[in-house]
Amino acid sequence: MAHDRRTRPSAEETAGTLADRLKERIYATITMIAVVVGLSLSDAGTVGALATVLTTALGLWLAALVADQQAHRTVHRHLATGHDLRRMLYVSSPLLSCAAGPAVMIALAALDVLSLPAALMTAAGVGIASLFAWGCAGGLRMGGGVLLAVLAGLVDAVIGVAVALVKAAAGH
Repeated sequence: MAHDRRTRPSAEETAGTLADRLKERIYATITMIAVVVGLSLSDAGTVGALATVLTTALGLWLAALVADQQAHRTVHRHLATGHDLRRMLYVSSPLLSCAAGPAVMIALAALDVLSLPAALMTAAGVGIASLFAWGCAGGLRMGGGVLLAVLAGLVDAVIGVAVALVKAAAGH
């Protein structure tokens, strides 16, 4: 990124940051779908399920930061600081926030509002629905019209469903 404290990022840099952030959100959502489906098939209990969801999100986030820092250090020959570090943190934050929905559903299970398997499968369903929404939003932004946007959303949702089915078929 070719700017310092006195200049603002270019529109291209800002768009690139937003694209990277969305990529992380989609990746995190797909990962969390697999985690909650696996948990719904286990005997984890609410505390174990919550711990798994939170440590998965934290682990994904830390792995992304380590990889980004290593890549930055390799290319630029120094650790990312300042703007570059703030960008890394901003881009990777969806890896943490992906745990919010499942954590709320697990909390509802802990309060006996619904069973833990139902809460986890609801969290997976919400994740799949969000993949559909992001796909539709992307399709609309590309200017292909509503039909192509819905098709893009369906493709993303099918990926989420496929992840859930593979996880369920594996039985863990």
